[in-house]
Amino acid sequence: MAVSPGLRVHPELAPFLASLPPFADPYKDIEATREGFRALLASNPADRSGIRSERYDIPRADGSALTVEIYRPEGAEGAAQGGALPAVLHFHGGGYAIGRSLPGQDRAAIALCRELPAVTVTVEYRLAPEHRYPAGVEDCYLALEWTARRAAELGIDPERIAVTGKSAGGGLSAAVALMARDRGGPRLAYQSMCVPDLDDRVAEEPIPVDAASGPGAADAAPDPRLNSLRTIRLAWQHYLPEGAAADAYAAAARASDLSGLPPAYVLVCDLDPLRDGGLAYARRLMDAGVPVTVRNVPGAWHGFELYAPETRIAKEMTAHWTGHLRAALYPEAALGSGVE
Repeated sequence: MAVSPGLRVHPELAPFLASLPPFADPYKDIEATREGFRALLASNPADRSGIRSERYDIPRADGSALTVEIYRPEGAEGAAQGGALPAVLHFHGGGYAIGRSLPGQDRAAIALCRELPAVTVTVEYRLAPEHRYPAGVEDCYLALEWTARRAAELGIDPERIAVTGKSAGGGLSAAVALMARDRGGPRLAYQSMCVPDLDDRVAEEPIPVDAASGPGAADAAPDPRLNSLRTIRLAWQHYLPEGAAADAYAAAARASDLSGLPPAYVLVCDLDPLRDGGLAYARRLMDAGVPVTVRNVPGAWHGFELYAPETRIAKEMTAHWTGHLRAALYPEAALGSGVE
């Protein structure tokens, strides 16, 4: 099996390259793409044991409603503040267009709820291309305001609220942190960004010819970097209003000032076209005096854990970002815990 030049795949992930699907435009029929995703989720229901959840509708200014789902551990009590738990707002990925879980089935939220433990808030933000920027990020910020305002009712410690997400969800997390700072909104304890999509300018990068279109194409492995770059380009084309330039709340990398933001975690993957943008943002946060933890997953591509969830490298990645989120929300317990 031929591999594109420079594609240094982690040995544990090499067997999964051949299982990667060929590139397909998810926006060509976005409803069919979403329906396929929903069918995939329905075929493998999440384990909700020990977890309960409730759905709430938050009124928007235009009279419509934003739906959030609150996950909490059954019988769990916080370690401080009279039993209040920390809260994590989880913004799903999916190119700002798909990725929404079925009701009560958000696996990332359930895992965080159990493992931290924390009250986890999932946000069903409006999706592109029907609802372009700023609809989605404004929904995420509205959910943060609502959560902080109702902290006592929800059993949440308002001093321990974090945001997290992967890919587009990581970009939304960064943007919400900026909005909270700029608008004098709720104070975030942490922003955790995994393979974040932070900079629309990555969509301007030329897409090189991959091994699959050259000699020996029949035996060539897909190049996940190129397929990801194609998808990211389409995501930005459908997320931003037509003809409009991105601002800092659309693409956090465009923010001129990163000072005064909450401590951050940035995880990137070696073979991800979003890697350099994530590392650059982490460096700028450091230069602005923000405490930052950075993790690079060697030889891995964007979304590799979906194809190889049982590999050691996937489990280590999840344990790392989850462990740092736990340490940020339970700082006293983290002392001497060995989080690295």
